[in-house]
Amino acid sequence: MVRRLLLPILTLFLAAFCGLGQAWEHSFAGDDLPTISQAELPPQARETLRLIAEGGPFPYPRDGIPFGNYEKRLPLRPRNYYREYTVPTPGERNRGARRIISGNNSERYYTPDHYRHFWRIHPHQP
Repeated sequence: MVRRLLLPILTLFLAAFCGLGQAWEHSFAGDDLPTISQAELPPQARETLRLIAEGGPFPYPRDGIPFGNYEKRLPLRPRNYYREYTVPTPGERNRGARRIISGNNSERYYTPDHYRHFWRIHPHQP
C-alpha cells in the first residue's frame, strides 16, 4: 500500500517543486523505451507474435495471463491492460526468461530477461 502511494506523491512533489513536470512522468513510466523491429527479434519471438495475431493456440498454459507491470518499466496503464506470452528459449526445459507483453491497443514489448529490460516492438515490418 505504501509503495503504491509513494510514486504518485514523489511525482507530484518533483513536478511542483523541481519543475520536472509531465515529461519526467512519461519517461519514468516507460514511454521512452528503445524500439526493436520484428526482423531483429529472435525467430521464436516472431512466431509468438504470429500466434498472438491469430489468437493462438499457445504452447504454454500461462500464455495470455495478465501482466501486472509491477516493476513499472512499461507505460502505466489500468490493471489487466497487459497480457504476457512466452517466447520459447532453445535448450530451456521450462518457459525460460523471454516474453512478449501485449497491450490492449495492440502495442507489443519484448523482454529477453524476464522483465528487467524491455523494447517496444515496432508495429510494422521493415
